[in-house]
Amino acid sequence: MGDAIGQMLTSAVGIAISPLPLIAVILMLATPKGRTNGLAFTGGWIVALGVVVTVVILAGSGADAAGDDGPAAWTLWLKLVLGLLFLLLCVKQWKDRPREGQEAPVPGWMKAIDTFSPGKAAGLAAVLAAANPKNLVLAVGGAVSIAGSTADAGGKAVAAVLMVLIASLCTLLPLGVYLTGGDKAEQVLGGWKAWMARHNPAIMTVLFLVLGVKYIGDALSGLTT
Repeated sequence: MGDAIGQMLTSAVGIAISPLPLIAVILMLATPKGRTNGLAFTGGWIVALGVVVTVVILAGSGADAAGDDGPAAWTLWLKLVLGLLFLLLCVKQWKDRPREGQEAPVPGWMKAIDTFSPGKAAGLAAVLAAANPKNLVLAVGGAVSIAGSTADAGGKAVAAVLMVLIASLCTLLPLGVYLTGGDKAEQVLGGWKAWMARHNPAIMTVLFLVLGVKYIGDALSGLTT
């Protein structure tokens, strides 16, 4: 089980520090329907992410992803492809970063977020969790690592639950602060939103570089032994 947990940690943390879901849930919590929409958004995020991770792990484990001699070859080839995708995302993130004095463009849905119903909030969360290319690649990469680990079915299930929970901290933490933080909650959440918006390009660039090198290294190591 330790192998499965260790393999997915980097991907889970990468999803957890994604700025869009964190900013979205903070904006929702500041609306008149903040509590309801915040809960709906967090629930939609966890369910969508859980579905992606579960499907990939079941598919990988069903295909005998891990044998006595280590992970199956197909998981290593997939890791190699994912590693190359992470490097491409690293380059794209760096090229698209706001220049000095510029601000990142605001998505149109953020401007209309105060009109969202709980259903729309949950739907947006599902899209950001499962359809956003960056998060999807991270989720698939972490799930493939779990599927290709030497853990038994129980260990993989525990690793999957932990991955979803860790990756959902970007929504769980703001919601927790909102529900328990009292008068200081707005100030704290506003600070988080500003910090993530300001430093996200650098954070994600480094993260994609580290993941790309790690996945390619793991794949080449497994394929050449």
